[in-house]
Amino acid sequence: MAGKLKLYYFDGRGKMESIRWLLAAAGVEFEEEFLETREQYEKLLQGGSLLFQQLPMVEMDGMKMVQPRAILSYIAAKYNLYGKDLKERALIDMYVGGTDDLMGFILMFPFLSDEDKEKQRAVIVQKATSRYFPAYEKVLKDHGQDFLVGNNFSWADVHLLEAILMVEEKKSDVLSGFPQLQAFKARISSIPTIKKFLEPGSQRKPVPDDKYVETVKRVLRVYYDIKAI
Repeated sequence: MAGKLKLYYFDGRGKMESIRWLLAAAGVEFEEEFLETREQYEKLLQGGSLLFQQLPMVEMDGMKMVQPRAILSYIAAKYNLYGKDLKERALIDMYVGGTDDLMGFILMFPFLSDEDKEKQRAVIVQKATSRYFPAYEKVLKDHGQDFLVGNNFSWADVHLLEAILMVEEKKSDVLSGFPQLQAFKARISSIPTIKKFLEPGSQRKPVPDDKYVETVKRVLRVYYDIKAI
């Protein structure tokens, strides 16, 4: 019998947070090992656990999985969050890909200087309100359903809610012009597994702070182009 699913990463969001979100949405319990020292990272490298020498890494079903998209796809398929057929899976992939693009503008935010953070905040809001949120607003309005794909809860819905909340941390009223997304946020947030994950004390991570940034830098010994966060 396989042991409890285990995540290996820093005690912060980064590229692991979407994995936490999807597991939580599926109602799957997981353990975490937080990397705090260079020695922990080197031990994973020397043990052959990090195929491409990068984090995050997830241990599940007898596998040591790396590459976030592969991990997320596996979880979505295993827990019936990946559509009912190839067409729905393609739509989910497309929507998740768009949301990933938006999240990409946020991922590096904690590592920027204060001056660059203000510039990037404006970019994030601009991209969200002019490119990504209008697209999802249209999808929801056109098909008139509760969820993005096939009127069933899927990975695409989880990913979009995560992105919406991330952008709201940069501008609290960012959804003011998007009534469909406001309703979508309320619906998805009320799903029991999601609601539980949004409550205090869950394994959801807070906005990255200076301690998180310094830990990543110390463990990876990389100070400019962070590739393994």
